[in-house]
Amino acid sequence: MPVFSYKATTFEGAVIEGVIEAADEKSAIEKLKNTGHIPLTIALPKEGLEKKISFRSAKGGLLTFTTELSALLGAGLPLDRSLNILAGISSSSEMKDVVQALLKSIRGGSSFSEALQKHPKVFPKLYVNMIRAGEAGGVLDVVLDKLNEFLESSKELKDHILSVMIYPAILLFTGGLSIIILLTYVLPKFSMIFAELGGSLPLPTKILLAFSDSLKTYWWMAASALLVLWITFKSYVRSDTGRYKWDTVKLKLMGDVVRKLETARFCRTLGTLLKSGVPLLQALNNAKDVITNQVISSAIDAVSTGAKEGKGIAIPLANTNAFPPLALSMIKVGEETGQLDTMLMKVAYTYEKSLSIAIKRFVNLIEPIMILTMGLIIGFIVISMLLAIFSITEIPF
Repeated sequence: MPVFSYKATTFEGAVIEGVIEAADEKSAIEKLKNTGHIPLTIALPKEGLEKKISFRSAKGGLLTFTTELSALLGAGLPLDRSLNILAGISSSSEMKDVVQALLKSIRGGSSFSEALQKHPKVFPKLYVNMIRAGEAGGVLDVVLDKLNEFLESSKELKDHILSVMIYPAILLFTGGLSIIILLTYVLPKFSMIFAELGGSLPLPTKILLAFSDSLKTYWWMAASALLVLWITFKSYVRSDTGRYKWDTVKLKLMGDVVRKLETARFCRTLGTLLKSGVPLLQALNNAKDVITNQVISSAIDAVSTGAKEGKGIAIPLANTNAFPPLALSMIKVGEETGQLDTMLMKVAYTYEKSLSIAIKRFVNLIEPIMILTMGLIIGFIVISMLLAIFSITEIPF
């Protein structure tokens, strides 16, 4: 039976650490609860570095903060004592300062949502609005549970996208580095040999050697030009017009992936907000903020207008042509049956799974293109060198 290491707190607020033997993580949590302790972190000793949650930064610790606060409030501890415990166990000075500031604001008479609102860089608007709805309904611990599920799902989706893109990134880096080494180090060696042997070189070899010499001599100009172009592009994309046009290009290049990603984000956020008791119009505005593509985000404005006029959201969403037909059909059914929040969560789950498949297809498409491109470039370099060698030594190619 595996042995788990844990960090827990007592009802008096004392933090304890130790190990416990259990069949799995759930059993370990139940054993701790039965002994009168409130579990904060549970991990197998050999996986401690991977599973043990820590506040690495104020923003990155949001999921951990939500998980641990939910556990403490769910165990019946008052909010101020829960925050006091979290401030004591936080290993990040940034997050500790944030929690202490929250505690100070609450003790000064502010509500929890008002205290969170003072730290917009750590707690986004939808987080604050869900907490406000939980306070109004007296179900703060339930809302924190939903927030925890939402943050975990968002993190899993982001991690999946990053993990899938690692191989293409490595391929691009190693292929590009190989080409640069060939052009700036290997080819100049051949150039010296060709100069000593004399003779006329084939046109492809002349072009390649001229490009290699230029790159070796004026590499700093090329690097500066690329840097200027990158800075100019980033500045343009930061503008409203530039970002909208760039998002339009992304929709044309990989529309299936972008639409599924934004559909999953929008539906999960809106469904979570509605389940937490946030009014529809406010929930729509918050859900719009999580959409990163401005073309799709701007279309949500018409949905808010339609909802204000009593049209619901299914018809206005269909008029935008921004979401897939299946998602629109499911949302319409949810609206007709009075289970819009539940159906939105189902849509999010469906498209998160579909997104994984779409990303794999996209990566499977670009990987051979990248390999073929790198192969053609390196092949051209090799053939150009062979042509020159055969030409100088008068060996027929």
